[in-house]
Amino acid sequence: MVKLPEKFIENMKKQLPETEWEAFFAIYEKKPFKGVRLNPLKGGMDELNSLLPFLGERVEWEENGFYTEEEKVGHSPFHAAGIFYSQEPSAMCAAPLLEVKAGERVLDLCSAPGGKGTQLACKMDGKGVIVLNEPIGSRAKILSQNVERMGIKNAVVTSELPENLSAKFAGYFDKILVDAPCSGEGMFRKNAEEALSEWSEENVTMCAERQSRILNEATKMLREGGRLVYSTCTFATEEDEGQVRDYLQKHPEMRLVFQEKLYPHKVDGEGHFAALFEKTAKTGEFDTRIKECKPWCSREAEKAYRDFEKKFFKEKFAARLYEANGILYELPEGVFEWKGIQVLRVGVRLGEVKNGRFEPSHSLALCVKKAECQNVVDLETEDARLEKYLRGDTVEAEETDNGWCVVCVHGYPLGLGKAVNGTVKNHYPKGLRKF
Repeated sequence: MVKLPEKFIENMKKQLPETEWEAFFAIYEKKPFKGVRLNPLKGGMDELNSLLPFLGERVEWEENGFYTEEEKVGHSPFHAAGIFYSQEPSAMCAAPLLEVKAGERVLDLCSAPGGKGTQLACKMDGKGVIVLNEPIGSRAKILSQNVERMGIKNAVVTSELPENLSAKFAGYFDKILVDAPCSGEGMFRKNAEEALSEWSEENVTMCAERQSRILNEATKMLREGGRLVYSTCTFATEEDEGQVRDYLQKHPEMRLVFQEKLYPHKVDGEGHFAALFEKTAKTGEFDTRIKECKPWCSREAEKAYRDFEKKFFKEKFAARLYEANGILYELPEGVFEWKGIQVLRVGVRLGEVKNGRFEPSHSLALCVKKAECQNVVDLETEDARLEKYLRGDTVEAEETDNGWCVVCVHGYPLGLGKAVNGTVKNHYPKGLRKF
């Protein structure tokens, strides 16, 4: 059983009716809930569902979310292929409130490791621009890796403080998610040792003050008529209902549309808080200095890429080429110029031009579908070659033509290889090899 701080127990008894005390505290004697969210960017839900025997009941507030009892879902080759994201079930409640649509400008201001941000991106079908921001560099790298794995084509991953972004993006975004750093009371079962060691009343107060500052900056970046969701994984009133009350007092231009608090003794999850706001009036003009980034590519680099594209794809894949230091990207349509902002990823990293030849990137492989590619090695989970590929070894593939190929598991791209006379040289990234 988790040993809870006495002050936390006291606070929860003040917050909950006495009739619910026993049920609430009893949850800490039980196992935490686990969940996965399927990725519609990779395929249809019925098709993906059939590949994953460990899926349980559907999560009621997320159409692509499922409960699971599986302890090591991250070891699945389908996880490496980006078919699903491991996410705590109640944490899936916040992103759907924004009702993001294809073509919108969306910001996830506190995005790492990427659960809610990739959840939003999956609703956009690669259209529009979604900015996923994480101020801490090491966490931003993990965020960028998850964006790559999920095959998201229209993301910009940034690593900036909120005030640096608000100085550039006044009134720019249609939808904003603020999944704010919090005291983490909803993590007491899932990640007990770390969450309990960091908890204190002083930390609750510090988190509430930081959340207020973040919300202030987020509001500056929201257009009139835009919507903002604020969420936490804590039960502390100062960070939840109290934060909403204080925010509305400071920002009369914001209207509370809806708020909910998921308690772990009432739902199958660890607990979450979310509030949806709408901006009813302007608070400054849209910053006209925000310019759209125009595609640009040298003739040499474009020729090298197009030569590769004709052999690798069945049809033209990239339309908005952008070159930087010999690396080619496919820009999201309508993406802004990012000068002055620390950016880790923009759109799809296609690959690199070396000595006049184009070498594709792992990012490209995870953004394509098998049906788009000419040269494919498709492996099944029972095939011994699958483990060899994920380990970084060469694999035999007599059916494969010479040249670059995409390696799949049950039709879903895992990475790249280069075939020579029936042997595929492995180009699966060394940092991802697990066996």
